[in-house]
Amino acid sequence: MTTPFDPLVPRPIDRPAEVPLTPLTAEQLVALDEAKIFSAPSDPADRPAWRARLREWREDSRRRHGYTGEAYDRPGAAWAAQCHTVAQVWLWDELLYSFEDGKFTPERFLADAQDRFGGLDAVVLWHAYPVIGLDERNQWDFYRDVPGLAELIKALHDAGLHVFVDYNPWDVGTRRGADDLTELAALVADFEADGVFLDTLKKAEPGFVERLEAARPGIVLEGESKLPVERIADHTASWAQFFADSPVPGVLRAHWYERRHMQHHVRRWHRDHSEELQSAWLNGAGVMVWEVVFGVWVGWSARDAATVRRMVTVQRAASELLLSGEWTPLAELAPEAEAAGVYASRWELGGVTLWTLVNRGDTDYAGPLVAGRDLLGGVPARGIGAVLQLAEGTADPAWLRDLLDALKSAPHEAESRFPHRIAARVSPQRTSGAPDGDAVTVPAGPYVLTVRYQARETGMYQGAPYVDEWKPLPPRLHDARTLQRSGELGTAVAVAATEVTHAQFAEFVAATGYRPAVEHRFLLHGGDPDAPVTYVDLDDARAYCAWRGGRLPTEDEWQLAGETGGLRRGEPAVWNWTESEHSDGRTRFVMLKGGSDFRAEGSEWYIEGGRHAPDVSVKLLLPGLGLARAATVGFRCAWEVRA
Repeated sequence: MTTPFDPLVPRPIDRPAEVPLTPLTAEQLVALDEAKIFSAPSDPADRPAWRARLREWREDSRRRHGYTGEAYDRPGAAWAAQCHTVAQVWLWDELLYSFEDGKFTPERFLADAQDRFGGLDAVVLWHAYPVIGLDERNQWDFYRDVPGLAELIKALHDAGLHVFVDYNPWDVGTRRGADDLTELAALVADFEADGVFLDTLKKAEPGFVERLEAARPGIVLEGESKLPVERIADHTASWAQFFADSPVPGVLRAHWYERRHMQHHVRRWHRDHSEELQSAWLNGAGVMVWEVVFGVWVGWSARDAATVRRMVTVQRAASELLLSGEWTPLAELAPEAEAAGVYASRWELGGVTLWTLVNRGDTDYAGPLVAGRDLLGGVPARGIGAVLQLAEGTADPAWLRDLLDALKSAPHEAESRFPHRIAARVSPQRTSGAPDGDAVTVPAGPYVLTVRYQARETGMYQGAPYVDEWKPLPPRLHDARTLQRSGELGTAVAVAATEVTHAQFAEFVAATGYRPAVEHRFLLHGGDPDAPVTYVDLDDARAYCAWRGGRLPTEDEWQLAGETGGLRRGEPAVWNWTESEHSDGRTRFVMLKGGSDFRAEGSEWYIEGGRHAPDVSVKLLLPGLGLARAATVGFRCAWEVRA
């Protein structure tokens, strides 16, 4: 009998690997190569043997794979070993981009990161998914066609951050140019990117690595999930996504294999990040801060953000200890600490010893720890601690005074509630004109309608599609879903039976001299005068509708009119903008209706294409700087009908 899938429980592939306590056989040594995390024994008496087995495996695996560590000796890549925080950032996150001013705002984004997380070491500028597939633009277009992107990257570099770009190997159904490797190599060289995130890929092949290294010496490749042991040799970082730990914190396999290999822990849909933060802290590894997950708000609590700030403040100061010191995982503590769920790693170098401590319990720990200087003021519930010991005659390390000063502004925060954000809809403008003669009138009053949609990681209206879940898998991911919406129209609304055409929009431009604030891609390509106008964004469509004395229909108005059978589609069919634009202060999105004749084939990650019935809605994350103007999106007008 098959065990039902429980999304709140890690899959077997995500769980830690058991480590035998007796000398390892050849088969056991090879099997441990497949671990994500080495599970830790619950009995302290077993831990010396456990640590011996970890050292035995590392020595044997390095020998079997002919490991030399040469990739980590590249001067240009040395930064990755100290890249403790990386933020996965949607390029149009409203902290990074101002829709009102039409420009990037890195200073605002960086100030927020400094205030809450103690600053960042790197960012991933996430660009195409989940918008890609709307039209024929490929993943390279969604970087290269962004005005000011090079200047944004320079601003981040000037602020001391390193910048990753994203590679989507599944993008096979959009506009074709050169082969992926040629395109990616040119991209990292032209934009001076420091690294590449390998979306959906655990690793790149050796030829791929060599080509990128030639294009940008020192390039850092970060694979998703579990990096194969043999590729630790040429991937200096990995994205430790959905790594489940043992009840007693275990050891990250890749970081144990090569201390300079940086791993970034993340469980993207979880609202409590304390466990992966504690794992990173005990392993001397890093974390990924990811609060806007493909347009869904998954913000970090004050407690977890403060924990990151405290972690990185110590890690940056004591980086030499963490990289070169003697690391003892699960170093012995007092029995009272063990009973309370407090665990430690010990890092020793040149008479200086740093103890990194975690408290997996739900109450603050005030019992005996180890002698030395308490750097973080105890070990709070679900939090971290640190103790510094100096051997007799050893002077304070040079970094200690600055560290103590920095820690004064990094207190623990106990508040662990999820910081909700509510997406508010932009209110429709009022109308003053008369509707088209063949417009479809939707009567005033209450209504109930059913919306069909595809379950994407963007979610729909409010909240996350997956909460505190481990990696969502089909059929839950990308499955067909329905929801019911209700509302009330204060007045009847007439929705135009047809979309605005190229000829009609040209008449508007000629009559008014209209030019958008950002002209990029505006009316990029002409078309059949009788075909729906495209390469217009929401503001362009609103301006036309206002000229006609109307406005865009809301999503619900569009659907109610469409379900009468009275709306006609132009040729070619295009998606329709609606006046259902929303923002939660970090993500701006709009609902599209109607579907288009364009469909990107070959991957489930594309936005859905094709013509759709009136009850189908698609949530489109809005890009800025004109990138919302597409060959496949037009609009129709609506008017309020007053008695």
